[in-house]
Amino acid sequence: MPTDVTVPDIGDFDAVPVIEIHVAVGDTVALEDPLITLESDKAAMDVPAPVAGTVKELKVKVGDDVKQGSLILVVDADASAEPAPAAKEEPKAEAAPAPKAAPAAPAPTSSGGAQPQPGGDGVDIPDRVYPIAGKADFSDFSNAHASPSVRRAARELDVDLNQVSGTGDKGRITKDDLKRFLSGGGSAPAGGGMGIPPIPAVDFSKFGDVEDVEMSRIKKISGPALHRSWLNIPHVTHHDEADITETDKFRKELDTQAKKEGYRVTLLTLLIKASVFALKQHWEVNSSIHPDGDKLIRKGYYNIGFAADTPNGLMVPVIKDADKKGLVEISKELGDLSAAAREGKLKGGDIQGASFTISSLGGIGGTKFTPIVNAPEVAILGVSRSKISPEWNGSEFVPRNMLPLSLSYDHRAIDGALAARFCVTLKNATTDLRKTLM
Repeated sequence: MPTDVTVPDIGDFDAVPVIEIHVAVGDTVALEDPLITLESDKAAMDVPAPVAGTVKELKVKVGDDVKQGSLILVVDADASAEPAPAAKEEPKAEAAPAPKAAPAAPAPTSSGGAQPQPGGDGVDIPDRVYPIAGKADFSDFSNAHASPSVRRAARELDVDLNQVSGTGDKGRITKDDLKRFLSGGGSAPAGGGMGIPPIPAVDFSKFGDVEDVEMSRIKKISGPALHRSWLNIPHVTHHDEADITETDKFRKELDTQAKKEGYRVTLLTLLIKASVFALKQHWEVNSSIHPDGDKLIRKGYYNIGFAADTPNGLMVPVIKDADKKGLVEISKELGDLSAAAREGKLKGGDIQGASFTISSLGGIGGTKFTPIVNAPEVAILGVSRSKISPEWNGSEFVPRNMLPLSLSYDHRAIDGALAARFCVTLKNATTDLRKTLM
């Protein structure tokens, strides 16, 4: 019996490109076999077969944009095949209302990188736009020949489409024209409309052998997103250290038992619990700036994103409702999400709704760094490698295991005193996890 296969729930994405097709007409597929792979700016995800059978028709090709409900292929289902159980829809985290296109239109982003969404023409546009005083009003594009998605992207990137030359059919402005303009190839200064001169091109081949290496799609998108965030958010980074001597001993005891049961307990698990404790004491660090710029959105949930290093680039899976989960549950979820990120199997809901992010470089090294705020969040915690150092206890120096903490924050929402108080609360909770039980 012919069965239409459509795109399942992929979160709040309007258009996600097809980057791979794993089957052809006439192929036999089993239940849950991957059919196609989609790649948003945040992750790659497979669409599995909901039934076993034979592929009868393909309705998409590589490069097509699809969304939830889009028909991708038709399968002649085996009569005896059981359909896949309907996926339980995850509740979506409440999002800030999208602002209207009005005189002040900017665009923020991340540490892991801002989180843009692909538009219908493949133009990368951010989730939310927050107003910045003094921005030019480029809302009148009546004379520009461009699609709605290109127009929207231009507004959010603060580009006047009237100054962009179109190379498409009948002078239509394409995504490539917009990118070319942003990179300095347009008729006005590049730099996102902020008057920042472009970096001059250099012929490096004059100095030795060179090779152009294509970036992954995630890096291509996160680069402009990081740039927007750095330009639009007044970043400040507060550095501190936490004494984790006793905490790490406790972690190793838990990890020894966990390995027997097939999972691991890492320091990140304990940091998530400590962060939730500190966020509850200082709610502003868990907030977002309202689109009108005059209010903070106070969030009653604690969804903690964590930066995951993958072969395709940085991804930020999210531990939902971390305040309601114990160490064992968080440890197992961290392991599952990290594995899914490395394998390109994260789902839309796995990478949305974070209210605070942790970027840990502890396994690699370093003493401190400045992570870029993952807008629309207002703060991000950077964690470097711990080290044994002599600490004064009042009568003598003793060896203690010290963990460097770096909190980057949006100074519009958080001032220096609040950032310092948050870090004191965080490091006290990290030093003695019993405080998180209070």
